Amino acid sequence: MVEKVNYFVLKKINSIEIRKYPKMILALVNNYNENSAFGLLFNYISGYNKKQEQIKMTAPVINSEKIEMTSPVLSQDNYMAFIMPSKYNKNNIPTPLDDNIKIKFQPERKLAIIRFSGYSTNNKIQKFKKKIIAELKKNNIKTKGSALLMRYNSPFAPPFMRRNELGIEIEYD
Repeated sequence: MVEKVNYFVLKKINSIEIRKYPKMILALVNNYNENSAFGLLFNYISGYNKKQEQIKMTAPVINSEKIEMTSPVLSQDNYMAFIMPSKYNKNNIPTPLDDNIKIKFQPERKLAIIRFSGYSTNNKIQKFKKKIIAELKKNNIKTKGSALLMRYNSPFAPPFMRRNELGIEIEYD
């Protein structure tokens, strides 16, 4: 069974969940196409690191998504990230051998999330971005950056079984 990130649901607003995510460690690749980024990250968790340690796959896999809006954007990078299993910390996380892979220590944060199934096509992602942004604006919830696409399943999973989520960091008390 694949380890999934634990989060706490703070509130539901229609089809959106306001979630609190814990601190986590990400292995991240910037500015590569999706297949290349996945390959680099998969090599890292398969043992291409200084410890030659195999790291278990976790869910979700995170991709950045651009938002056409006026909120501040924290990063212009196109990235893919694997979340490291919870057993790792800054003292025991294996160091990547590939300089393109960065280890990022993500602080605790709050995200607004909307879930959908099927393929995560560009049209579908844009549709859900508009929906989540409209709902956040309607509820006077400020965003803090770019949207994230989170995918929980293997690319070989049938569309009706796929769990996808679109999220955006928010300011929320």
